[in-house]
Parts: sequence; C-alpha cells; structure tokens
Amino acid sequence: MTLQVAAIVLAAGMSRRMGAAKPFLELNGKPLFRYAVERAVASGLHPVVLITGEHSARMRQLTSDLPQVEVVDNPEYRTGMAASLRVGVAAVRGRADAALVFLADQPLVPDAVVQGLVDAYRSRHAEGVRIVRPLYAGSAGHPVLFASSLFDELSQVSGDQGGKEVVSRYKQQMAAVSFEQAEWGLDVDTPEEYQALLRKQSQLFD
Repeated sequence: MTLQVAAIVLAAGMSRRMGAAKPFLELNGKPLFRYAVERAVASGLHPVVLITGEHSARMRQLTSDLPQVEVVDNPEYRTGMAASLRVGVAAVRGRADAALVFLADQPLVPDAVVQGLVDAYRSRHAEGVRIVRPLYAGSAGHPVLFASSLFDELSQVSGDQGGKEVVSRYKQQMAAVSFEQAEWGLDVDTPEEYQALLRKQSQLFD
C-alpha cells in the first residue's frame, strides 16, 4: 500500500521583516504563496491544507480555482509559526501517513525536491525514518516531511520555531536528500531578498 502524504502550507506569517504582505508579492506574475500551493497539488499530495492568518479572505479568493486546496484559518497567527503548524497538523490528522510542511515564501522549490522527499520516506519508513528534509548545496532547508507518528509532538510546539524542536529531537530517525542547487531553498524575508529574486526571475522563468 502506498503511503499517503499530505501538504501543509504555512502562509499565516506577519511579514514583519518585509514590511508588506509577503504572500502576495508577485514573482513572474504570480503571488509568492501560490508557488508552494501549486507544487503540492501538482505533486499529488493530499490533502493540501493552506494555513492562513489576517489575509484569509484574499487567499481564499486567490485559490478559488484550486478545489483540491483546503484553506484553514489560524486564529492565533500572531503568536508565531508553531500555531500554524498545530492547526495544519490538526487538519490532516487521520487523513495521511505523513505531512510535508511547506513555507509560503519559498517559490523556487521544484517538483524534483517534493518527489525526492516523498520517495525517500516511502522507501525508508520501514527502517524507522520519521523525518525527511532537503539539503540545498549542503544547507538544511524546507519543505520538511514528518511521519504521522510525530503529529502528537508537533501539536505541542510553541513560539516561532515551527517543528525545529521535533527535528532536533529525532535526528537519529531523519533522512536527508541532497540537491546541488542552493537557489531552490531560497526564502524571501526582506525587501532586499525580494529584489534579488526579481533580478533573477528572467533566468529562472525563461
């Protein structure tokens, strides 16, 4: 039986360092957050859950063409990423064997990364692997896959660290999948990073 992998897209952040609503910044004519959502849908992940905060209505509107996407509000979005992760885990609990957690500000993650992480989990879960994460040119990044056996612990995380504590706790049961392309792991947190991304877009989307 093929193990079912869900997607949790975290898009409820406050964009404090950006100074503008980060999910709606455009790259090649598309809002940043749509890249992660579309990648999850195209990769056959199910369910695909988009966690939103203060911009919930706008995100619902901008994903109305994607019936596969479930938009779930995080009423505690101001408290940090962990609250969104808890909401996401609650939404997929009992519906999948694992969840791949995406960040909405990482638009360059390709199909190859998603498929590589899912394949690694499906082929190695019998060995006890419970977490799979990518390495981009040697640096750990996102999205990160968590087995459902860790959902209880992910439901207890707090603050703005997301699943970092759980990853640290289970390093011995984690597999890494390496990719040479450092830019695939790029996230966009500041105006400078966004401008750098815009300068690259002609070569990225030719």
